[in-house]
Amino acid sequence: MYICQIIIFLMKDAIVIIPTYNEIENIEAIIKAVFAQKKKFDILIVDDNSPDLTGEKVKQLQEHYPEQLFLETRKEKSGLGTAYIHGFKWCLAKGYNYIFEMDADFSHNPDDLIKLYEACHTNEADVSIGSRYVKGVNVVNWPLSRVILSYGASIYVRLVTGMKIHDTTAGFVCYKRKVLETLNLDGIKFVGYAFQIEMKFKSYLKGFKIQEIPVIFTDRTKGQSKLSSGIISEAIFGVITMKIKSLFKK
Repeated sequence: MYICQIIIFLMKDAIVIIPTYNEIENIEAIIKAVFAQKKKFDILIVDDNSPDLTGEKVKQLQEHYPEQLFLETRKEKSGLGTAYIHGFKWCLAKGYNYIFEMDADFSHNPDDLIKLYEACHTNEADVSIGSRYVKGVNVVNWPLSRVILSYGASIYVRLVTGMKIHDTTAGFVCYKRKVLETLNLDGIKFVGYAFQIEMKFKSYLKGFKIQEIPVIFTDRTKGQSKLSSGIISEAIFGVITMKIKSLFKK
């Protein structure tokens, strides 16, 4: 058992995609925290040409981590969903077997990466989700109004889609390679937080095994949230559209 754990920790099979826009206050710390894990993870930063020079900071750090840290710079801020799709395609082309989504602001604890990895590598999940709501409500530093909005959104999505997932909007996720190869990534339409719902829903429709892993979500202490009313509207109305389209495809 001990030998197996050592092999898992040394395997270069997993990569964490971190999309960034003006994360200069967090980027160095989050990169170092991921690289400090016992399990070996590579990192791909997808930066939307941040005015605060987040991308330039990543380039400096690449000198210290030339074989683990990678940077893709896009011309402008184009949405969370398109950043991840860009990252997914890059990671698939490079041959990674386990591809993660994670925020740059420490709302997702890097110490939980190994839990998501083991769920897919050892427990045979195809998608593992760092879930805020699978065991109660595990959110720190959010105002009550935002907790209610987020938790209510997940209930709403479950009712509309039929998915048995407690945290449907979660952005801390591990996908096995075969999931991303099976999904039509160019067919993913949403760009905001609804992107997270769409990815889970399409994985669910394909019959992939999805497992939720309880984590504690801590709101950012540095930088500014990217949540907006437009993103919320996309999630509310987009879910209904997505469900209706899925019925016609059957």
